[in-house]
Amino acid sequence: MQIKNKISGIILLLSLMLIAVSSQAQNTDALGTYTPYSLFGIGDLANEGTSVNSAMGGIGTGLRTRRFINYLNPASITERDTLSFMMDFGLLQRNIYNSDGNVHSAYNTYNMQNIVFTAPIYRKSAIIVGIAPYSNIGYKFESTGTDKDHVLSYGDIRYRKYGEGSINNLFVGGAMNFLHNFSFGAEMVYYFGALDRYSNIEFNSESSLRNLVTGWDYAVNSVSGRFGLQYFNTLKKRRDLKFTAGISYSLKSRLSGDMTQFAYAENTAGTDTIRHITYNSKMEIPGKISVGVSLSKMDTLSRTDIWTLGFDYTRQDWSNSNFLATPGVDFNPNVESSYRLGFSYTPNINDIRYYRKRMTYRVGTYYKTSYIRVGNNDVHAFGITFGATFPISKINNVINFAVDVGQRGSTKNGMIRERYVNFVLNFSLYDIWFIKRKYR
Repeated sequence: MQIKNKISGIILLLSLMLIAVSSQAQNTDALGTYTPYSLFGIGDLANEGTSVNSAMGGIGTGLRTRRFINYLNPASITERDTLSFMMDFGLLQRNIYNSDGNVHSAYNTYNMQNIVFTAPIYRKSAIIVGIAPYSNIGYKFESTGTDKDHVLSYGDIRYRKYGEGSINNLFVGGAMNFLHNFSFGAEMVYYFGALDRYSNIEFNSESSLRNLVTGWDYAVNSVSGRFGLQYFNTLKKRRDLKFTAGISYSLKSRLSGDMTQFAYAENTAGTDTIRHITYNSKMEIPGKISVGVSLSKMDTLSRTDIWTLGFDYTRQDWSNSNFLATPGVDFNPNVESSYRLGFSYTPNINDIRYYRKRMTYRVGTYYKTSYIRVGNNDVHAFGITFGATFPISKINNVINFAVDVGQRGSTKNGMIRERYVNFVLNFSLYDIWFIKRKYR
């Protein structure tokens, strides 16, 4: 009965989160992101993983840990206590400072990072269910007409461009160990959400003139898949050192759904439809490959890692993807790639005297090239990350915290430089199920 109650609570929580994520794009003052680079394609791609991954530069493909959920590689979830249930819920807070060399702007946003849980099935196998953002759109541009003839004829004219919305992914999968030192995982991925872009002209002084509202709405629903493989073993001469190598691949997916282009003329007297066309989308998410390795020193008593050093490389070719043209901007999809390096250290997880020795400390760095290419200019990003794990009650019930400080783009060639400080907070829950108690 206790297990049934826990499962019911989890299903309810997932349902509430699904509703919250689906309704995220309903308020332009509560954007999930804020960056001019979300103007292009399907928006700004979200950083995957929990705060454990984020604090280590974003690595995860070659990472195996029994203390936390690592959903960056489906094969990693078999590294666990065979009776353990694990759950993770994360929040993201972004602080963004944009500059083109002359104009500066700052914005703060809040968003869900992930909600995911795993449970064992039989011996060395497990299942995983989760929800996480895939991409976000969030931008606002406003300007006032300065042409003297237009101002004399029409009064105050305001031009507004803004976008909102997100694509999220719901994933369900499983993994199992085989041949003693290999693990294989597979997931079904369901993309869903809505993206909205608007370009309006408002006549604020002359009530007889109608405002012009144009843009497009894009409703997304698509099914795809992801696979992962990991090899893990201890070194022959150092049995306390564990080596892991991993690879994951996300399948190419066409983003099915309806795209509506519209144009309306409106004022207090009413609204006239100038254009309203709905057609099937041709946009798509290309396949993505990621490889990673890690080396860990294990504590023989608790079978947890004392320290871990890891490296990841990812590549996703967007160059043949079809996107709507952005008027006035030479946008071309590019190959997105990233290099990530991370390190973690736990002084003594079994220490009963000093709390700080039971904490885990993490640091990392990354360098990546975005799929967004404006004119002949690639958009690069780099940053440093750090964070810590704070144990609560039991060893594996913890709060994980990560900080990501970085820069994307530059002020050269008419581009925009974006500097940011991101905070990721995750609540990781760990429990033992399926135990028959002799006494109650």
